[in-house]
Amino acid sequence: MRIGIDIGGTFTDVVAQKPGERVALKVPSTPSVPELAVLEGITRALAALGVRPQDVTNVFHGTTVGSNTLLQRVGSQTGLITTSGFRDVLEIGRLRTPDMFNLTWAKPEPLVRRRHRLEVAERIDASGTVIQDLDEEQLRDAARFFISEGVEAVAICFINSYVNPQHEQRAAAILRSGFAGLEVSVSTEILPVAREYERTSTACVNAYVKKELGGYLLRLEQGIRELGVDAPIYVSNSNGGVGSIRVAREQPVFFISSGRSAGAVGAQRLGAQQNRSNLIAFDMGGTTASASLVQNGSLIRTDEYEFRAGISTPSRFIKAGGYLMRVPAIDVAEVGSGAGSIAHIDDGGLLEVGPRSAGAEPGPACYGKGGTKPTVTDANVALGYLSGGLAGSTLTLDSALSKAAIDEHIAGPLKVDMIEAAFGIRQIVTVNMARAIRAVTVERGVDPRDFDLLAFGGSGPVHACDLARTMGIERIVFPQAPGVFTATGLLGSRQEIYSTAVIGRVLSDVTGEAFKQHQSRLIGAAVQKMTAEGAASDQLGFEFELDLRFVEQDGTLAIPAPGPDDVFDPNSLRASFLEAYRDVYGYASTDAVEAVNLRLTCFVKDAQITEASTPEPTKQLGSQSVRSVYFGPDLGWQDAPVYQLGRQPNFLEGPAIVATDDSTIVIAPDFRLETGSDGSLTAQYHSARSERIASWAKSNPLPLP
Repeated sequence: MRIGIDIGGTFTDVVAQKPGERVALKVPSTPSVPELAVLEGITRALAALGVRPQDVTNVFHGTTVGSNTLLQRVGSQTGLITTSGFRDVLEIGRLRTPDMFNLTWAKPEPLVRRRHRLEVAERIDASGTVIQDLDEEQLRDAARFFISEGVEAVAICFINSYVNPQHEQRAAAILRSGFAGLEVSVSTEILPVAREYERTSTACVNAYVKKELGGYLLRLEQGIRELGVDAPIYVSNSNGGVGSIRVAREQPVFFISSGRSAGAVGAQRLGAQQNRSNLIAFDMGGTTASASLVQNGSLIRTDEYEFRAGISTPSRFIKAGGYLMRVPAIDVAEVGSGAGSIAHIDDGGLLEVGPRSAGAEPGPACYGKGGTKPTVTDANVALGYLSGGLAGSTLTLDSALSKAAIDEHIAGPLKVDMIEAAFGIRQIVTVNMARAIRAVTVERGVDPRDFDLLAFGGSGPVHACDLARTMGIERIVFPQAPGVFTATGLLGSRQEIYSTAVIGRVLSDVTGEAFKQHQSRLIGAAVQKMTAEGAASDQLGFEFELDLRFVEQDGTLAIPAPGPDDVFDPNSLRASFLEAYRDVYGYASTDAVEAVNLRLTCFVKDAQITEASTPEPTKQLGSQSVRSVYFGPDLGWQDAPVYQLGRQPNFLEGPAIVATDDSTIVIAPDFRLETGSDGSLTAQYHSARSERIASWAKSNPLPLP
């Protein structure tokens, strides 16, 4: 039996599965002590399946603790020790701005205050030769200063340490043995590659979130063990795989985007099952909305991304706007627009939505838990999209509270009708979410109209039709149990670790023998680490990539590299690089190509699990009720029949509502819905019907409810 757990800002999703049977639950999150919701969800799932705690074989967990720590700036007081002369690397960054025409842009404040960025004497040149020995007494003085200042975590990053890490290793040994109060993060233990800014930033992020995320994972592990579950616990990483909970505590920078990548992996698997090679995976929860691509059947990945104001996105083209992490990651863009995002009037008198969220405590006004500010959920309740309850009716929605909050904080100040204000909230959040889709499509030179939209998360299916219409997407796919799709995706994740070797030579000068030596060293170290985590050496697989670039260029592209049993062919690799370069930039040079880094992903091969059987469609068709829903000034109020998932007709014209225990699927009047053989739903846009309905709505307006 496996358990997948995904923490969101409003709900914690739990999916427990044993062969042929699955249970899915949504438990209100407990933001102040997030592990409490997880433990409650596990307890309820075990009871629902009648399984003993000791029968659980694996626990997979995706958490937002790391990303929230970074975005909310609530991490540890952090210090940096670096080579003399490199104190301001974080400040200098990449000498660029994310928007050259924005004269009001302000650089985000570094995670480490300048007062806590200290230099020590040491120097290693680019070939790895020691020019100046490490001044150990100066290092100890820096550590004593940090302790006197209340610094809890320290990042160590010396220039050229990726070639020769001995000074970083010695500095770490001194701090760990003599200054137990400091949590140490070493750049070459995390990212042994060239580029001092990238290494420094990544090491500082690791140090900044280590105490918060590591402490949470330690408490979670203790709580799970107290329940009687002694199975291995894995944490979702940013690349779509999982790592052991011990690795996640030590190197949390690889797990900042934990959870959201699992939804992308689930999208790829669903696309393969349905022969859909091009999908936009759209996940909207209570706090954020994210988008990622499945293109030609493959997930789009990157080797770095940034958290910056308003949006977290891979930084292939738009750089220097936030806190950089040079780690393997699925190309996911995320915006602070979720169902719990708070609507407010800004200083200029304009309506804005997010990025502040009501979360689970106190939650939207309609929850009746003390929240008074209007949220996206409140707008959806006022407009009729949501009614009754959420999370299997465990949470009752009060429409009067929603309408009162919108009236007081939005409609009143703007002097507009409450329904108009509520629909304005919905329109703005649609535009905000479209930013995430544009970040992974238009900004990557991809036309979103060539893709199907896969909508999931607790609120994704509520907004999918509006978003598809906005982006010109004609087809929407809703998976089974869309509200817990990410937690379900965790069940198929594979255990992975990553390692890197520096090559730094022109590709044509790299011999097959030298390449195999790099591979052998990486494989040996990876096998040692994975077997220490309990994996069998004969179950391990290896995937290699080469970071290639034109000589004297700055950026690299990752190209699949031959495995240990394959032939190393520089000409073939060059051809692959040129093809990838043309896809990204539209042209390719004739210059020599340089091999910068060799990267290894070591994984456990047997990570998949047999899917639970799809329930037979019930014959009890027909709507249980009819709900009046406002679809905007053009389509107006429409009577939408409400169906329970599995009881909807195999084909129907919108408007319609399909209710599930974990989400609500809204089919707008200009969409038609079909039921797939696997239980998923597909909505198709047709504009001609939209025009007919708009004409009818204007001549036959429904009264305001």
